[in-house]
Amino acid sequence: MAPAFAGMTGGDKGLLDLAGKPMLAHVIERLRPQVGPIVLSANGDLGRFAPFGLPIVPDTIEGSVGPLAGVLAGLRWSAANAPQARFVASVSTDAPFLPENLVECLLAGLADGAGSIALASSAGELHPVIGLWPVALADDLEAALRGGVRKVLAFTDQHGTVAVEFPLQEVRGRAVDPFFNANTPEELDEARVLLQI
Repeated sequence: MAPAFAGMTGGDKGLLDLAGKPMLAHVIERLRPQVGPIVLSANGDLGRFAPFGLPIVPDTIEGSVGPLAGVLAGLRWSAANAPQARFVASVSTDAPFLPENLVECLLAGLADGAGSIALASSAGELHPVIGLWPVALADDLEAALRGGVRKVLAFTDQHGTVAVEFPLQEVRGRAVDPFFNANTPEELDEARVLLQI
């Protein structure tokens, strides 16, 4: 199985309480059966993630250059610690309803050879931080970052972006985007209602 890493986006939203545990715990629970090792991509005080008991990798490129730096850190970690892996899955830490077949579908999206990076899509919207990345692209990604590339799609489109569409899923009788994320207090409250047990 591919290793996976969860990148911290939008501050530490993944540490917010959601149905009695951090949102990141929900993400990890959804992802764990689908992948090999899970790694957290984070910067700053890494101790705040110690309770999760997972390896934490900071960016290897200086200057807070965005999510691609987290992808690169995950690819480098995988090459050093899981050398048999060909791909790394990436997800955001604020998506507690990730599909249970996320990695399988992303991998299937690459099967026809139309591109080398699969990114998740739902309701016609691409989710650039949720994808499957070939470990072999690490050097290209590092060169792109050092050359000033910051936008995920500016890099992925050079290597063939494959958009893999995921349907809405039913949660507590409602149709929910599998990549729903809590960007506002109202959305966080909505996620809490949906995850009530």
